[in-house]
Amino acid sequence: MAVNGATSGAILTIAPILFHWDADAKLAFYRQIAAAPVDEVYLGEVICSKRAPFFEKHYDEVAQQLGAAGKTVVFSTLAEVMLKRERNMIAGFCDLEDHALEINDSSALWHLDGKRFRVGPFMNVYNEDTLAFLAARGASHFTLPPELPRDAVAILAARARDLGVSLEVQVFGRASLALSARCYHARAHGRIKDNCQFVCEEDPDGMPLKTVAGQDFLTVNGIQTLSHSYLNLLGELDDMQRMGISHFRLSPHMVDMAAVAGVFRAVLDGDLDAGEGSERLRQAGVGAPFANGFWHGRPGHDWGQADTPDQAADQAAELSAPQTGVQALA
Repeated sequence: MAVNGATSGAILTIAPILFHWDADAKLAFYRQIAAAPVDEVYLGEVICSKRAPFFEKHYDEVAQQLGAAGKTVVFSTLAEVMLKRERNMIAGFCDLEDHALEINDSSALWHLDGKRFRVGPFMNVYNEDTLAFLAARGASHFTLPPELPRDAVAILAARARDLGVSLEVQVFGRASLALSARCYHARAHGRIKDNCQFVCEEDPDGMPLKTVAGQDFLTVNGIQTLSHSYLNLLGELDDMQRMGISHFRLSPHMVDMAAVAGVFRAVLDGDLDAGEGSERLRQAGVGAPFANGFWHGRPGHDWGQADTPDQAADQAAELSAPQTGVQALA
């Protein structure tokens, strides 16, 4: 059940912080989120294991604070595992007993025999067979990659109902597009990954990347490439709920995330329309364009009107015939 006065039953979540914020900034953020109208909060370093020691000692404190405020706390693992210390981090998280666990790299499966877990958006669950395989291994919840189009999500939602698992979709924030073994942030400042001096801390919302013509293009966050634009799927929330999506993810940025959560909660509950909601998101400090192209099968940076309920119903009817995941993504 949703909390904080929610009436729709939809569950609003806060993703792990992707950026290298200092400990004070993170503590202030989670104090704000404790009072925000969200239901679940993901904690953990997902991008760079070198950042983890700066905040590890605060996890218990933050988890207790969020729990006391009625939030469910979920710990998220690294999305890229290459070193022994990173393997040890994964093993340590998999031993947690008091909180749910979201895995973002398949190396965690080795440690999770017989345990229930969630699958994060970095695991690339693109089709029904992958969904079923991981569900058989103990996965009870999946956050889908943000680049999946609506038709593919609808097919996965139908399969998820059959399997008795829940689905989550990112509906706000920059979309993660790629991870690399190299650190783009360090390279851009003439440094190497092992001696980066944590230069990524200088860009709390990521480092803007422009084309040679000076056009805003992408955003760099250590080893991660993100979109320049912000996902905004306010107009698509009704359609998602009809197809069975239960969890809606907000990715943290240096904006008023409590206000962002309030907007999404109000639209989910039918107390605010999507158009006015987008205007309120602007007032919360979002300084980049909105995008919903991936959802509609267009280039990810596109921004356009959501389908009408009748159009969404027509699309759902088209999906009623049996299809495979390969056909859906073709």
